[in-house]
Amino acid sequence: MVERRSPAAAFAGRFEAASRGGALTLREIPFLTHVNVRVAPGTDLGVPLPVEPNTAVTSGEVTVAWLGPDEWLVIAPPGYRPELLRKELGERHGSIVDVSAQRTTLFVGGPRARDLLAHGCALDLHPRGFGPGRCAQTMLARAQVGLVPREDGFLVLVRSSFAAYLAEWLLDAATEYVT
Repeated sequence: MVERRSPAAAFAGRFEAASRGGALTLREIPFLTHVNVRVAPGTDLGVPLPVEPNTAVTSGEVTVAWLGPDEWLVIAPPGYRPELLRKELGERHGSIVDVSAQRTTLFVGGPRARDLLAHGCALDLHPRGFGPGRCAQTMLARAQVGLVPREDGFLVLVRSSFAAYLAEWLLDAATEYVT
């Protein structure tokens, strides 16, 4: 049987080493379920769909990030079943597509997380404007990413094909914070 391997699995040891000093926490959160949802705003799918641009709503272990006026990304634990959303949609017009294999999730946390991300991101990451409950699609070190701030750090959603590049960049940029 083929063993499942995440896009940034090769970086686990280096992420752990960079996290030892306490200034940063770097890790991959592999195999999260990512579901792209395209429906009319206000459609009831059993999960809250934020309607304000660049916001995210978390309910239990499921986060829904606003991507556009009629587009959202559901971020859920491994094993979450998109069929549940399809069932809720029923015969109404919309699209629900599992895009989990398209990207992976990196976690950047710790007291210097914002400083690290600011090295490669033009967004103002100050918590007064970009804290929990917000989200953005942006560039980080020339890689297109989704950023979702949480209380303990940031989810960085990156395409699988850019995961190794971004992992290397994060480790390089983290050098000044690693003791």
